[in-house]
Amino acid sequence: MRASKESLIHMIRRTLPVILTLLCSSSVLAEQQTLFSFVRPTSLVTVTTEDTSMPQYNAEQTAEGEVLRRVVFNPVARPTLRLSPQGSAWNWSGGKFLALRLQSAQDWALTVDLTITGSDGRRLTSRIDLPAGPAQTVMVPLQARSPLSQGMRAGPPMPWIYEGQRLLLTSSSGEVDLTQVASLSLSIPQPRVAQNLLVERVGLESDDRAERAAYAELIDAYGQSTRGRWPEKVANDEQLKAADAREQVQLKRWLAEREAQQLDAYGGTLAGQAFEAKGFFRTEKRDGRWYLVTPEGHPFYSLGVNAVAADAGRTYVAGREGMFKGLPTQGDPLSAFYGEGNNDDGNASSQGRAFKQGRWYDFYAANLQRTYGATCPPVEPDQPTAACPAPQFDAERWQAHSLDRLLAWGFNTLGNWSDPALSEAERMPYTLPLSIVGDYASISTGMDWWGRMPDPFDPRFAMATERAVAIATRDHRDDPWLIGYFADNELAWAAPGDDPKARYGLAFGTLRLTTDVPAKRAFLKQLRDKYRNQEGLSKAWGIELKAWELMEDPGFEAPLPNPEHPEIKRDYQYFQQVFAQTYFKTISDALKWHAPNHLLLGGRYAISTPEAVKACAEFCDVISFNFYTLKPEDGYDFSRLAELDKPVLVSEFQFGSRDRGPFWPGPVEVPREEDRGPAYANFLKAAMAQPMIVGAHWFQYLDQPASGRLLDGENGHLGLVAITDMAYPGFVDAVRKSNRETLDQLRKTLEKKRPN
Repeated sequence: MRASKESLIHMIRRTLPVILTLLCSSSVLAEQQTLFSFVRPTSLVTVTTEDTSMPQYNAEQTAEGEVLRRVVFNPVARPTLRLSPQGSAWNWSGGKFLALRLQSAQDWALTVDLTITGSDGRRLTSRIDLPAGPAQTVMVPLQARSPLSQGMRAGPPMPWIYEGQRLLLTSSSGEVDLTQVASLSLSIPQPRVAQNLLVERVGLESDDRAERAAYAELIDAYGQSTRGRWPEKVANDEQLKAADAREQVQLKRWLAEREAQQLDAYGGTLAGQAFEAKGFFRTEKRDGRWYLVTPEGHPFYSLGVNAVAADAGRTYVAGREGMFKGLPTQGDPLSAFYGEGNNDDGNASSQGRAFKQGRWYDFYAANLQRTYGATCPPVEPDQPTAACPAPQFDAERWQAHSLDRLLAWGFNTLGNWSDPALSEAERMPYTLPLSIVGDYASISTGMDWWGRMPDPFDPRFAMATERAVAIATRDHRDDPWLIGYFADNELAWAAPGDDPKARYGLAFGTLRLTTDVPAKRAFLKQLRDKYRNQEGLSKAWGIELKAWELMEDPGFEAPLPNPEHPEIKRDYQYFQQVFAQTYFKTISDALKWHAPNHLLLGGRYAISTPEAVKACAEFCDVISFNFYTLKPEDGYDFSRLAELDKPVLVSEFQFGSRDRGPFWPGPVEVPREEDRGPAYANFLKAAMAQPMIVGAHWFQYLDQPASGRLLDGENGHLGLVAITDMAYPGFVDAVRKSNRETLDQLRKTLEKKRPN
């Protein structure tokens, strides 16, 4: 039957948006080969549903005019939709990305796990964080890739618009033989209610133009992301200078308010009964609460900031110059802030990361130069042209400005890795790290993020410790402003997780080594002294050890702890206890000799064991933890800490968001910049409620470069200050208020206990 003219026009108007959308989609990814279309399923593909369903026989049209097919994932442990070829395996060797056209059918984001399985069982996996909104093309790298491949911890925000289409580039991990692909599956982990996903097609993409474009000109001349806007973003040098002038007025007022507080020269509170003044910082417990005590004898709650340093804005540019928009060229005065480095140290923190050596650029230093650096004086017309020296920001002004800021914001301590020149001003107490480097033996626990565990049984470790402590303390032995020293940082006392091989990683790692390693000899001696021979050990451990010498072999796999043989766990714990005691005693003895007046502030634990914490309490003055949690008690069992009866310092904590330029929010993410202040306040309140906590140090002063710091590519919004040296006013206001409230609470506690 012939259609009327009106009905034809109506049909064209109705279908034209769909046709245009499909044409647009195919033009953007011109190299795409469709594997399967959920809208027009013509390929020979087997579709398997596991606790999923496609309730509508036909596809449906979205509000944007695109046609997709609905898939419902039921609320079970792992509902899955699986595609597999009919017959032989797929050959995807010509593809660089798997491209999927997806949309959340709800008003909320979805997390979708994608797994590509090869005929040999190997897998490539990707997590898709699919935001709410229109359909987008998700691109999954078919070779394991992540933002580390571009030199940074986290990549730019996704999705983004490329040639008119929303693209979402994901990371992938694992490995699969692309010539023998057996299946592709989509699953949603543990949905609480049914989740609806709209799918249009699955295809292969052989062109990497979109990935290259995602990272092109990503960073502007000030070191900021080019992909977003936020209130503190800088557009020109005049904005920097104007902000600096306004801040100077504000800081003057805040510093005057601080002068009115009841504090001694070191920042200790004058409230309550004084402690004995001994000329250096120390600890004391009074009325059930632990305190740091200033050299003048007053209680001191350490509110610190880590990494207050002018060199924290450096990022590698070598090999990825196209990522940066506006790098200074030769002859530009700001080209003075280039340098060379190499952070390819072989540790786990550098594995899988590209662009970790070569030429770097210091955006922070360049911005300091723009704001208040020395400039060449103007030359009179009748005078000869004088050579203008290379620009260098006024370091003394930066130091004074930074200290003004910290004091005005309510801080009283320079945390780890801060510029040594700041401590010389004698305006704020400070801490120092002990970094023990040498050719001593080491043990892998399976973590090894910053390196393997030092072997404290090795005499060369004692020699390296003596040398490191002597150097670190040489110029500080009689300095009353120095609180104390940290024993290294975030050593791998265990591996992450609750698995026994993680919990007892130090014991397992030691027993796998040869007897050339002193720790292995110490462990075997412990077992020999206890069991005498292999028969006694075999009975206690429930194994058949035919000869004692078999334990001396490299690669010896010790048994897992089990209830039937409790001596296994006891032996592992005892070895790890002696190991930690030997480690901390070695450092403590050296520090008592070279710096008897200063505190040993513990090991800044990120991952620890009860044995390591107990040994720290035995030989250190303070136990320190890096807590990346909402509250301190979320990071450790404080009832067990109370049993040790030792002061505790939170040596790192942090809250970050994704709306201020750097792409990584850090370990603890909050939704928006406005949420960082309340999170900070809640953390300090919780810390004050723990009577053994004597302070908390924020990580860190400055945002990390959006393109990744030199050390390991971290690019977090962690700072009180942006890469431009502009403070985040809302966060700083909240921090200042919380710091003052913390000291007010301490003062009230002390005044309640004032004797009559």
